[in-house]
This record gives sequence, C-alpha cells and structure tokens, in this order.
Amino acid sequence: MDKPLKTPPPYPIASVDHALRAATILQMEGGATVAQLAERLGVARSTAHRILAMLVYRDFAVRGEDRVYRAGPVLELAAHSQSLVSRLRAAALPHLHRVVDLVDETANLIVRTGDTARFIASVECRQALRVGSREGMVFPAHRTTAGLLLLADLTDEELEEVYAPGRYRDRPADRPDLVRLRTELRRMRRNGFAVNRERSERGLVAVGVPVRDRDGTALAGLSVSMPSVRYDPHRLQALVKTLQASADALEQDLSHQD
Repeated sequence: MDKPLKTPPPYPIASVDHALRAATILQMEGGATVAQLAERLGVARSTAHRILAMLVYRDFAVRGEDRVYRAGPVLELAAHSQSLVSRLRAAALPHLHRVVDLVDETANLIVRTGDTARFIASVECRQALRVGSREGMVFPAHRTTAGLLLLADLTDEELEEVYAPGRYRDRPADRPDLVRLRTELRRMRRNGFAVNRERSERGLVAVGVPVRDRDGTALAGLSVSMPSVRYDPHRLQALVKTLQASADALEQDLSHQD
C-alpha cells in the first residue's frame, strides 16, 4: 500500500514554510544567493533576504564573502546521535530547573560537534536582567564555557584533528592559537570547571562543569550564564559546587537509564 501523502496543516504559516524550505535547499543543494532563493521560493528578494538573515542569526546558514549562503552548523551532521541528544536533554531539564532555583541565573546544557558547541537545553532565570535562552544556537567551541570543557577532554592528537589547518583554509582567522588553547585546557582539566568572561558574547559571564558517562568521557557541559555586571568572583566556588552537584545527579540518572 502506498504511503499516504502529507496533509498540509489547516492554518499554514507562509513565513515558517519559506524558512524551512530555504534551510532544506541550503542543506541539500549546497548554497544559494538571495536572488536564486527568491526565485525558488517565489518571493521578493527583500523577503528572501530577511529569511536568510534569520537563518544566519540562528546558525542554520552562513554567508560567504562571495555572498552565497550555505548550510550553517545547525544543519551539519552532528557527531551525537539524535537519540543521545534527546536523552541528554530530557534527563537534564529537571536538573537545569533545580540550578535556576538555587542560583537564579540561566542554566544550559551544551554538547560539542567538531569545533562548535551546540546548546541543546536552556532554562531562563526569573530576573528582569537575565541571559536569554540559547537553545538551538551554535557557537565556536573554544569561545564557550562548555565547549572548552569538552575540548579539554581530547588528546593532543584529537585536538589537532579538530583544528586541522586545512579545515580553516577559507577562514584562517577563525582558527584558535593551539599553543595558548592547550595551556587553557590543561588548567581546566586540573580545576574541573571553566569560567568564560565575555569570550562568546559581550556582557556575559558563564561558569560550567562537564557531565560524564560511566567511563568518564565528557558527554556535555552544564553551565550557568549571567550578565557580567552581576558576576561576583567570590561566588565562584559556590556556583561550581552547585553545578557539580547537579552534574553528578544527572550522571546518576543517565547511568540508571543505561
């Protein structure tokens, strides 16, 4: 029996449909200009430009110097299986809420995919001035708290592979200084936590710890993010203790699932 055709939703949203179709085109066909995408979607160039701008903001697309838009990190194949990410997120959410209740700052769970860090869960705090949810967004791994912690779990050979010069042939300025990075990662391995002061975003400070599997391999990073004006270095030890307790509890939950 033939598979039934998809039934369109009763209240279709054209802008969402256009964005999803644009993302699919970039992922499957390699890239497109504003004019090409406008023609494919049957929309004005100004509309296509707005769609692409939002896809770039959410890391579904990147814009090259040749003005061609290509698939961004979110659309790249992840090293983590979908089932693992889903399981991590579901198990972590209660612990993220617990962290927010204790410290009243936004809590996040992040995984690493190559040289990028992907936020797979965020729970915002209740304060008026707060760091918003980054769920679904992708940042360079070496510029995020959790990304650094996950990089610290790699051997020197694995780190060299992640940041192989050939991968940065078209964007050499994005490749970090590996000598300096290794020094930072060694310090983080000794400390067991990381502090990010405005490396990923201006006005933001984050503190994080790794979440490990039963073999000790770092699966994810658990962090809290806050406006830099509210960060107090004297609270660092208490923040790390709270995060570590939540990471330990999450690890126990994951172990029981296994």
